[in-house]
Amino acid sequence: MTKDLPTALDLPMVDPLPERTQKYFDICEEKLGMVPNVLKAHAFDIAKLDAFTAIYNELMLADSGLSKLEREMIAVVVSSINRCFYCLTAHGAAVRELSGDPKLGEMLVMNWRVADLNHRQRAMLHFTEKMTKSSAEIAEYDREALRDAGFSERDIWDIVNVAAFFNMTNRVASATDMRPNDDYHAQAR
Repeated sequence: MTKDLPTALDLPMVDPLPERTQKYFDICEEKLGMVPNVLKAHAFDIAKLDAFTAIYNELMLADSGLSKLEREMIAVVVSSINRCFYCLTAHGAAVRELSGDPKLGEMLVMNWRVADLNHRQRAMLHFTEKMTKSSAEIAEYDREALRDAGFSERDIWDIVNVAAFFNMTNRVASATDMRPNDDYHAQAR
């Protein structure tokens, strides 16, 4: 991986970026203090970047019965199982920030079962783990366990889609040696 590229692939960002994309990157810089490398990695092809950000923003930021913290918890548990360095680092920082608990991110990374979680969160993460390890084995009783924990049908849809998205992105990040921005390592500690 070269120092100025976010992955091991020689796919530099479009230069100059289209005005709309540059504005989006400027907002990231303003709100986050950086442009996440995952966005830079996709910016060699603006259509791919737009597709990635559209689905990410819909799954992770749009209205849902799942809190932003719960969605980030799913991202970390999936990424832990898949051992995705990029996503563990970036979404571990988000868990720390959203929860106000610097230990929670590490607990979710190492073994989510040791974290002080409520019944709802445990049911969600148990389902997430099973889906990540063996999705073909998901059965009605798995969905029923989520319903029993208080999740609506829409919530279950959101759990499934967030977990599926991170299973996909973990594989892209790992296969391209995508590296997290250094700033993530110190956030919310």
